Amino acid sequence: MLVACGMQRCHQEALKKNRVFLAKQLVLKELIEHMVEKDIVTAEMVEMIQAKSGSFSQNVEFLNLLPKRGPDAFSAFCEALRVTKQQHLEAVILKTTSDLSHGIARLEHCGGSNVPFPVSESCISKRPRWIGPMEHSLDNGDGPLIPPVKHCTPEFYHDHQHLAYKLVSEPRGLALILSNVHFSSENDLDYRTGGDVDCISLEMLFKHLGYRVTVFHDQTAQDMQNALERFSKLPDHQHVDSCIVALLSHGVEGGVYGSDGKLIQLQDAFRLFDNANCPNLQNKPKMFFIQACRGDETDRGVDQRDGKEWSHSPGCEESDANKEENLKLRLPTCSDMICGYACLKGTAAMRNTKRGSWYIEALTSVFAEHSRDTHVADMLVKVNRQIKQREGYAPGTEFHRCKEMSEYCSTLCRDLYLFPGYK
Repeated sequence: MLVACGMQRCHQEALKKNRVFLAKQLVLKELIEHMVEKDIVTAEMVEMIQAKSGSFSQNVEFLNLLPKRGPDAFSAFCEALRVTKQQHLEAVILKTTSDLSHGIARLEHCGGSNVPFPVSESCISKRPRWIGPMEHSLDNGDGPLIPPVKHCTPEFYHDHQHLAYKLVSEPRGLALILSNVHFSSENDLDYRTGGDVDCISLEMLFKHLGYRVTVFHDQTAQDMQNALERFSKLPDHQHVDSCIVALLSHGVEGGVYGSDGKLIQLQDAFRLFDNANCPNLQNKPKMFFIQACRGDETDRGVDQRDGKEWSHSPGCEESDANKEENLKLRLPTCSDMICGYACLKGTAAMRNTKRGSWYIEALTSVFAEHSRDTHVADMLVKVNRQIKQREGYAPGTEFHRCKEMSEYCSTLCRDLYLFPGYK
């Protein structure tokens, strides 16, 4: 079965059906502060909203963002409406939600339990469930195939090391994996079936690449923040050549969820490892991998116009002016980082309940095969290629023939070869 995270479908539809009414009636000024307090809206989003001219345009921008802010966004919006004395608006969208829920229930009754139709159990329940026990797997097999990492040859190392980051320490670096699979019953985040497969795959991959790996499971947002802070301050970073951080959880654009349903902001996590906050990793490559949704839009894909390819399932600059002796080399605050994301901004990441997520499966496969002679940025392009070619197979559901597109961003300043096996 394919899984994505986000606002419940009936809540999205209720907002959509009342979109013009809400855009005309909503008083946003005080309400937006409550949404910031609940970690639904960020300060950057408030600036985007306020940049629009006129209350109608600002309300439209807010309503565009709201469905992409995770499973708690709807209830937080309703609470904010009550607090700001806009209960009449809450009543309208809750009435629409109720009507939509009854409509889905009728579909369920008519369709029978053997039809693989995605429905919501109720609009106050957790996320939509599947009718009946049907599970759609993209490929055969009961678990991940973790391929062995192929080693770099001494000849390749000597030919490429002069243009690359130094990466020969033993261990190569420290790696941290934070994997959330179970979430507290007080929030609307589902059990991430197949998430444990991702964690095992990455742990084995990083170990085979020569990293010392630490794994934490099912951490609250505060626990995650604490773990990241402790990890960033480890003195052992001084004696190794790189580091890796992997975050596996539900998420929204700019954040991932702790097991308690609270968000940790990715920029706060990245900042812990910048040149100002983590001097032990200055000029050393830092890799981040984020397996989490960045919104709840399912990429339906488009037909290729005329192609024949088919998708598959299965040193320091110096100026002569104002020279001074013994000046320390200045660094930008953030550099030497590369971050891979499972999906594009605003979209959902797909996960197979048997083999784990599409992204982590592709990542482990590509890194095991190609890290011997390919630098990390080029390997992430290969990962992108695999994800682009993949297509969901779940007939009768919204995930049938769905697509996903991974991406990465980089401030690396040299080639990052992992040189596996070279000593």
